[in-house]
Amino acid sequence: MYKSVIFPRLRFPCPAGSFGWAPVLTTAGLFFLIGFVTWLNGPLISFVRVAFSLSDVGAFLVPLVFYLSYLIFALPAAKIAQRTGLKLGFSLALATMGGGTALFGQFIADRSYSGALTGLLIIGAGLSLLQVTVNPYVSLLGPHDRAAQRIAIMGLCNKCAGIAAPVVLAAWAMNNIGTVAEEARHAAAGPEREAILSNFAHAIYWPYLIMAALLILASGAVMMSGLPDLTPTEPALAKSSSFRFTPRLRGGIVTTFIYVGIEVLAGDAIGTYGQGFGLPLDQTRFFTALTLAAMMIGYAGGLLIVPRFISQERCMALSCLFGVTLSVAAFCTQGHVSILCVALLGLANAMIMPGLFPMAIRNAGSHVPTASALLVMAFSGGAFTPQLFVLLKPLFGFQETFSALAILSYGVVLAYSLRFSNALR
Repeated sequence: MYKSVIFPRLRFPCPAGSFGWAPVLTTAGLFFLIGFVTWLNGPLISFVRVAFSLSDVGAFLVPLVFYLSYLIFALPAAKIAQRTGLKLGFSLALATMGGGTALFGQFIADRSYSGALTGLLIIGAGLSLLQVTVNPYVSLLGPHDRAAQRIAIMGLCNKCAGIAAPVVLAAWAMNNIGTVAEEARHAAAGPEREAILSNFAHAIYWPYLIMAALLILASGAVMMSGLPDLTPTEPALAKSSSFRFTPRLRGGIVTTFIYVGIEVLAGDAIGTYGQGFGLPLDQTRFFTALTLAAMMIGYAGGLLIVPRFISQERCMALSCLFGVTLSVAAFCTQGHVSILCVALLGLANAMIMPGLFPMAIRNAGSHVPTASALLVMAFSGGAFTPQLFVLLKPLFGFQETFSALAILSYGVVLAYSLRFSNALR
């Protein structure tokens, strides 16, 4: 029944489905690009805080604008995808991301924070188009009970890029961030201080210009690829009485909103969390990579055990319980141990979305793109939870606020998992 991937005697089920490995590997490459662009936000928060002398609230406009774009552009992206088809939609998404990346780098170098945020919004528009097509595409590449395996492969590529991106940016453009912050703090207000910050901001120009060029090249490569078209034939966004906001979909939208918020918080805010213990910027700039490394381990483990030893729904529920345990441990410990608990939330998070997304769109039929667009809109939870964290932490303390948000979030995801995994039996 199953083909072994590497070791025939292990009879490891092949997640590629009847279309083979080519479309899986192609979409995995897209997820690598998504990860590289998306997970730069963590170190960017520290970067813009220094380069533009911002408060935490101002610096956290980076994830706010980036993830807010999912709320704004997801449904228009679904309409575009319906018109263009799968392959052209992928290509257009990558080209849009490339344009936004180039604008972001240029505006940062020009010391225009509002312009840079506009570039992030355009990147998010491209990602909305990519996400609204690529997530259901992966889910539909094979049998439903192998969907978590395929999404885990995508997650491995996404988080591998996510680990590399903060390290590359930190080493290339932020290698002296601690020194710059000190020099700017002690420099007299005026031309001297402005020159220090301007030189620091300009260091990000070439990394982003190179990323923009790679995204444009990837856009052309996708256009020339032979990806199968799995888009449903019925116009998914046409007005139809057959499309209903079922309890499964409604709950999935709310749960996705809450889950993405805590995933982004664990990845993007871990540097700010570490600074709460008095750790220097030269250390905290790398902390996002720790969370993503933990997620990679979680994806690899999920790929091995789901569904051979455990169903993707049960794995999702156990992941939530593990997340609650780590959140309590982060609150009860201090310093590097507490930061390690936050980083290990990546391990808990890894197998939540691979179970959540297929669970939410199941039984959507030809309306999968519509359901997918609504779920992608819910990715905007990544805009609001980090902002909630920075607004509440001065009132209640950074550990208390982080742990409370995390425990509440995992509790909601667990409740959804228990409710609708029972419905699958």
